[in-house]
Amino acid sequence: MTTERRGDAPDLVMVPGWGMHADVWSEWADLLARDFRVHRVELPGHGAQRAAPAAHLDAWSDAVLAQAPPRACWLGWSLGGLVALNAARRQPQRFGGLVLVAATPRFVTAPDWPHAVAPAVFDQFAAQLAHNCRQTLLRFLALQVRGIEHEGAALRRLRGLVGARPDPQPQALADGLRLLQHSDLRAAVATLAVPLYWLFGGRDTLVPPQVSARVPGVRQTLPEAGHAPFLSHPQACAERVRQWLQAEGDTHRYVSG
Repeated sequence: MTTERRGDAPDLVMVPGWGMHADVWSEWADLLARDFRVHRVELPGHGAQRAAPAAHLDAWSDAVLAQAPPRACWLGWSLGGLVALNAARRQPQRFGGLVLVAATPRFVTAPDWPHAVAPAVFDQFAAQLAHNCRQTLLRFLALQVRGIEHEGAALRRLRGLVGARPDPQPQALADGLRLLQHSDLRAAVATLAVPLYWLFGGRDTLVPPQVSARVPGVRQTLPEAGHAPFLSHPQACAERVRQWLQAEGDTHRYVSG
């Protein structure tokens, strides 16, 4: 287990995104640790989880569940949100609530799902990844902050956080990218017996804020944020998570903005 725990309040499991390790949460976790016992888990092949992952969403979800307490609230960012959603589908009894930060049940477009990334974008990432993992990861980091205020400073911060540990395993990056390309949890989200809370960035180029109208649960959009709202707006995000999860069980309130 590579879980790092902080505080003695209710349990909160935090799952990072593609190419990221648990240290990406470090500054924001300090804010959340005032109200939660924070568990910063790792995706397979990322951070301290160096074992070769299986290229299947269920395997990734099981790997994260193995690091988590028996029951907790969860928070997943981007790919981490997809993995956490699938974990909740598989073992809903372990979830008191799930906050999805810049996440979506389907990352690529479809005829009935226009607010997503074009498949060709992920195909291009996959081709670049085969030639230069490091350069592809850095390019992906740039997309996380594109269009937000102080974009350059935010990118330097994100690169610093990611560079604090060795890069993920190349196979883990390739498998995680395939999960983003091919996973579709829309049907699961529609019937999931877990309170869902969605936090979107109004300037997100990877998960457009229009997704907010297509998912069930409590929803909030930060208009000036991009794909990493917890980095650009840490206080606002922490306050929203605090309000949502302290009101755990209130599944009939719907917020959009």
